[in-house]
Amino acid sequence: MLFDLKGKRRRTVQVTYVGLAFLMAAGLIGAGIGSGTSGGIFDLFGGGSGKSTANKTVEKRITVAEKALQINPRNQAAMITLVRSHYTLASADANQQTGQFGKDGKKELAKASAAWQRYLAANPKKPDPSLAAVMLVAYSKVGLNQPTGAARTAEIIATDANTAAAYIRWAACSTLAGQTRKATLAGQRAIQLANKAQKAAAKQEVKAATSAATAAQYCSG
Repeated sequence: MLFDLKGKRRRTVQVTYVGLAFLMAAGLIGAGIGSGTSGGIFDLFGGGSGKSTANKTVEKRITVAEKALQINPRNQAAMITLVRSHYTLASADANQQTGQFGKDGKKELAKASAAWQRYLAANPKKPDPSLAAVMLVAYSKVGLNQPTGAARTAEIIATDANTAAAYIRWAACSTLAGQTRKATLAGQRAIQLANKAQKAAAKQEVKAATSAATAAQYCSG
């Protein structure tokens, strides 16, 4: 497929974000943070007895960010920290093969979503596209399954990337969210961005992405 937004690659990207969160926490151990635990790498994300060192470190980061927001409710750096930290904790309860989040993971994703919405409400000059990419996974079917949230994050990613593939993804997410006009405009932009040799393929992809039957295959991180 010319614009590879579904199938095996889509699942690979989802699992990659889960894996990155795992490695982020593992790196805390490698850096010597909390080295007093006895379980080592097997205690990561609750694999040993009690809470893992990595989880505790992330939770401390959350506490610091929350206190920073009490002092300055518009502290965008603290909001970003909350999004990434809650997503990291959510990844502790995700299937490493499929990327599917479990019950506890989804609770953390909901907290990440709350922080993300607060961040957007703070009206950043340029929303962080890498943070949006993380939240696109959070809002996808493997996570919270919230098309409206996915459509908003896909819009941020498309505006930043300005590629046919990104606009096709936005068109798909908008379709799932029932945002027909945005889906149409995003699809048109995707076709405009495709080079001459890709126009026909782009039109086919847009058609599939804006179909209720297949849109979910395209709306993902």
